[in-house]
Amino acid sequence: MVSIIMPTYNCGRFIAKSIDSVLAQTYTAWELLIVDDCSTDNTAEIVAAYNDPRIHYLRNEQNLGAALTRNRALREAKGRYIAFLDSDDLWLPEKLKKQIDFMEQNGYAFTYHEYTEIDEESKPLGVYVSGKMHVRPFDMYCCCWPGCLSVMYDANIVELVQIPDIRKNNDSAMWLQAIKKADCYLLPENLAQYRRRTGSITPTSVWKKIGWHYILFRQGAGMNPIAATFWMGMNIIGNSYKKFKYVKRYETI
Repeated sequence: MVSIIMPTYNCGRFIAKSIDSVLAQTYTAWELLIVDDCSTDNTAEIVAAYNDPRIHYLRNEQNLGAALTRNRALREAKGRYIAFLDSDDLWLPEKLKKQIDFMEQNGYAFTYHEYTEIDEESKPLGVYVSGKMHVRPFDMYCCCWPGCLSVMYDANIVELVQIPDIRKNNDSAMWLQAIKKADCYLLPENLAQYRRRTGSITPTSVWKKIGWHYILFRQGAGMNPIAATFWMGMNIIGNSYKKFKYVKRYETI
């Protein structure tokens, strides 16, 4: 079984499409763990309308943030494989089947795949994101190669991942833990759509990005200030290299 981790906060406008993209999967042995971080919109009502025993809705007693909300979902997960889908992103129907086949045929325990980007109205933005075929620990420290919606790992190998309470880059903190147990491999196929929208917690200011990269290594990875500063710099360089070589733009109709 695949345990799908879906933290959510005030995504009532998008979450139905995200759930529908899970229900449309050709691979059906999954559980969807939706953990609501005290949404104040109609998220709970939308999820309640789904009558599928594979969908589990949990609500935090207080707002905890994305990191601790993901931690809770991971503690609840019962599947051998762990996958991630934020409540505004979408999967293509063959995502789970193709990724599991890719892992089992090659003996991989940690994988990711390519994806495209869409806007708030689900229109293509003409952005295609790929990555390195084989990501080793050094590579992952230098760059956050996987998009969260593309990751799947074998919990028998990677085991339970729990991350510190950092507000941003908490997905990167997860991959830094997982890469200690298994190298990460790319399935070179588009299997998902990442939604770019206003109001997300992705930092836009260059200085804010630098600050949050430092926090990733200082608090998320528990490094001393010197090491955190070094890897912060390496990560900024690595992410710039990724954008230059592996993020492509294409014409949209």
